[in-house]
Order: sequence, then C-alpha cells, then structure tokens
Amino acid sequence: MNRKHKGLNKWIKECATLCQPDKIVWINGSEEEKNQLEKEAFKTGELIQLNQKKMPGCVYHNTAVNDVARTEKLTFICTKNKRDAGPTNNWMTPKEGYNKAAEIFKGSMKGRTMYVIPFSMGPVGSPFSKIGVELTDSIYVVLNMRIMTRMGKEVLDRLEKTNGDFTKCLHGKAELDINRRLILHFPEDNTIWSVGSGYGGNVLLGKKCLALRIASALGKKEGWMAEHMLIMGIEDPSGYIGYIAAAFPSACGKTNLAMLIPPEGLKRKGYRIWTVGDDIAWMRIDSDGKLWAINPENGLFGVGPGTNAKTNLNMMEALKKDTIFTNVLLKPDKTVWWEGGDGSQPRSGMDWQGRPWKPGQVDEHGQPVTGAHPNARFTVPIKNVPCITNRLDHHHGVPISAIVFGGRRAKLAPLVYESFDWQHGVFVGATMASERTAAQFGKVGEVRRDPMAMLPFCGYNMGDYFKHWLKKGKKMSPAPKVFHVNWFKKDENDKFMWPGFSDNLRVLEWIIDRCRDQVSAKKTAIGYIPNEGDLDMTGLKLPKGTMKKLFAINKAAWRDELVSIAEFFKKFGQDLPKELRAEYKALEKRIAKL
Repeated sequence: MNRKHKGLNKWIKECATLCQPDKIVWINGSEEEKNQLEKEAFKTGELIQLNQKKMPGCVYHNTAVNDVARTEKLTFICTKNKRDAGPTNNWMTPKEGYNKAAEIFKGSMKGRTMYVIPFSMGPVGSPFSKIGVELTDSIYVVLNMRIMTRMGKEVLDRLEKTNGDFTKCLHGKAELDINRRLILHFPEDNTIWSVGSGYGGNVLLGKKCLALRIASALGKKEGWMAEHMLIMGIEDPSGYIGYIAAAFPSACGKTNLAMLIPPEGLKRKGYRIWTVGDDIAWMRIDSDGKLWAINPENGLFGVGPGTNAKTNLNMMEALKKDTIFTNVLLKPDKTVWWEGGDGSQPRSGMDWQGRPWKPGQVDEHGQPVTGAHPNARFTVPIKNVPCITNRLDHHHGVPISAIVFGGRRAKLAPLVYESFDWQHGVFVGATMASERTAAQFGKVGEVRRDPMAMLPFCGYNMGDYFKHWLKKGKKMSPAPKVFHVNWFKKDENDKFMWPGFSDNLRVLEWIIDRCRDQVSAKKTAIGYIPNEGDLDMTGLKLPKGTMKKLFAINKAAWRDELVSIAEFFKKFGQDLPKELRAEYKALEKRIAKL
C-alpha cells in the first residue's frame, strides 16, 4: 500500500488494524476485475448468475431476512453538540459513536478481504463533485458501487493529484446482527461508519449517507444544496428544454416521473423527456446567478414491486442488461419476477428468502407469502435508461427553472399550485406531507410531515436547513419558481380523480410555461393555480366537474392542516426561522377569508 496520498494511507492502515482483514485489495474499476469479483461471489453464493441469454450481465442477490431496508432507528448523526443534529435526527456524540462501532468492527474482517473503493459523486473533476473512499468486506457492495458511482483508478489518480480531502467511508458486514448494527455519520470529521448490515441503503455509502446526510452538512458550510430530488428535462416542440428538480416522499412515483413517456394526446406536439436523475440533486448558484444541478450518482437503485411497462417503460428497458437484482423472486429459468411486474405470475420459483415458492401460499397468520420482498431492489447503470440526458457528465449540470414538491393528499392539496415567491415556496416545502398507504408501516391515511422529502436524510439541524434554503434564495437571480403537485386527490367514492403517470406531463407543461411567463394563473389563498382551460387535456376525457374538484380549496381541510403544521413546527422551537412563522400567519389569514 504505497499510494501518494499520506492521509489516505494512514486512514486505511488504522481501519485495517481495527478490522484485521486477511488482505487488502484496491479496486481499479476494470472489466477484468468485475468478472473476477463476480466469479468469486458465484462460488460463495453471495451472487447467483442469471440467464445470460435473456438477461446479459445480470446477477441476483438475497440479503439477510432482518436486513431488507434502511434502519432509521439505528442511523445516527454524531456531532459534539446535540443541537447541531437537531430534533429530527437520532444523535450520539462522536466519541460514543466511534467507541460503540469500533467494538463491533474489531476483528470483524478476519478471514475476509477488505476492498478499497475510490469513488466520485458527480463527474470526476467537476467543481460540484466530491470524492469518497469506501472500505468494505462485501463484493456485493463493490459491484453496486461500481454501478452507482464513478469509481476506480481515475478517481484515485485525481485524489492523489490534488492531495485533497475525501469522505472516509468504512463498512463491514460483521455478523449481520440487527442488535449489532449501526449507521453513523460524523459531519465534523467527513466520515461515515456502517457496520452489521448488507442492505444497499445502509451500505452503499456514496448514496444517502454521503450524497445527502454528509453532503447536506458540507453544502451548508460551503454554500450549496444537497437535495433528495429527481432532475428531469422537458423538451418542447421548439427544442427548448426546461429543467425541474422535484422532491416527493416515498410511494409518490418519483422514479416514474423522472422517466415519464408523453401521453398520446401530447405526443403530437413533439414533447420529449430527458432524465438527469431519479433521486438526488446537488445544486449550486453559478456565475450567471441561476441555480444549476447535477445528479451525483451514476446508477439507479430502484424498487421492483409495482414497476412495470405501464408505470415505467423506460425503466423496464434499462433493466434488460447489467443489473443487480436484490430480494426479488428467482424463476426456474434463472430470470426474475416481482409482484406488480410484467408477465404472468410464475407457477414456482425461489422467494426472496431463498425458499421454494408457489402462488397462493399463506403464512401462519393466513397472509399471502410474496415471492419478492415489498422493498426488493434493482441496481442499474443510468446510461441504460433510453431517455437519459446527454448532460449527465457535464461538469456544470443543468439550469433549474422550477422546484416541485408533492405528496399523497386525498382531500387537501389541488392538482398543482405555484407559490407566491421563494420564501413562500420554502414554507410549502417545509410543510409538505404525505398520507401513509397500505404498503407502509403505520396507520393508513396518517399524515407524515417530510420537509423537502429530507426528514430521514438531513445531516444537521433542520431549522438551520430551512434558514439555508431562505438564504440561498436571496442570492439567486432569478430564483426558480416553486410548485406543489398532488397526483393523488380522491373523489367522494375514494377513487383517484387524476390518471397520473404519462398524463402528469400536462401539469409539467403548465409549470414550464409559468417559468417562461407564457401562461397566466389564478391567485388563491394557497398560491397560483391554472386558469380553466390552461392545462392541455387533448386525448384525456375526465368526468364532468372533475377538474373543478381537482382544484377545489376546502376551508375546513386547510384549517385542520394549519393545526397540524403548528404542531409540527413546535418541535423546532427557537430554531424555526421567523420567515416561516410569518408565512404560517399569512396563510392563516388567507384561509380565514375563504
């Protein structure tokens, strides 16, 4: 281990002393290396090779039964002062965090290999990008990081050339014991430690850990923004491309929107969608005063169940090659399937726990046994997506015209509304919420506040995070317009009124036209909504009166919402910015006049 970067050498030596691997392997990112790692994983059963004729380059993996999702209760922000972590994060002191995790890491890699993965979040060398190095004892992690990030020799060369700082990421599977599992973030040390898990969201440390929790803290310090947002370009018939960044809580169709296919009624206009990213946006104010964004990732880590040719044809095309499938059903012909996917239900297979499976099986409580886990995943190179932008590797990214927030609100929010200005837009984002679905843990219909969809991912005090948003808006000229959408409004029979999916482009068209001052809007108590007839409904026939219901603003529902927002804001105490208190009072007055 004689690399030029002294800080890197010293850190790896310390981690190796702690974890005691049998050997250390530096990852260079070559095809030969990938093939060798896969062969090793096939031998041990860590991976299963899928049908190479039908699914070239694809492999299959099962996680431990108790290790199938992010474990938020075991995820901590470790800062010297509790206030710096804020009321929405689990907190631990750095000293306690290092001591607790070190006790689990100690000797955990005996008999194993420690892999050194140099990786870049964002194009290598871009002023937007950050370099990390992940140490891991998992081939599965190495192969996933190969897809999700730019990694290998080019990144290491860049790090050594600049002798710069890097995020120190240590991961170990240890015993995969949920009682000995911790995901720790040390923003003051630019360090992440994850031990006791093999699930992607806990162990692909470039993803939520670095790209959101650590990056949000770095962004506050350095003057940029790390956000849980898709980025997409909407190209109109003239060739103009308007780019939006959009934040939605889980189960709100973020990935489907990022790769939307225009509906038949709008195809005649010649619209095209360009996918920049489906999950994370890093945004900076450039020299032109505008907000520019990159997708720091190089792949997609998506949920299988519910993904099919109707909900996301572009994704189904992407999954045909070079994909890692996790916790889906393995069919006898070595292809895969999941509930809500394409094709008929197979007659048999191996379920996500590695057990023989047949349709109609029930557990001891009489509940159906699914072939795939509800959070079954795929990891796929973003360049496989047919509608991928040609600006993915552009070092400045794309200019953002609009920021869009949204959630599932059966009775409250209209189909779309625009905030009055940036400050009001921050209030809209800070108060955004979604109602639980049957697929989520908790009471169905319960409202969960998830500011900017960042509640589990903000790496510092969320009161300061809101202040950061307010401050950045004052420095942009002009700031993007801010919108809120709700694809999930229901009628009196509990049926969705808006068809969603491709037809969401009708709303995005209005949003982009608003950003270009090409269409007017109607002022309401909550923001600006489209005038009647301003959404292009060509090819879409809704029952009479539906559009009126989609834009109705119910005074009683909004008064209840104000009570809920006040309760949520209480948890921030004196850290809640005065601007958001002022926006609350202004909304209260406008609702009272309805």
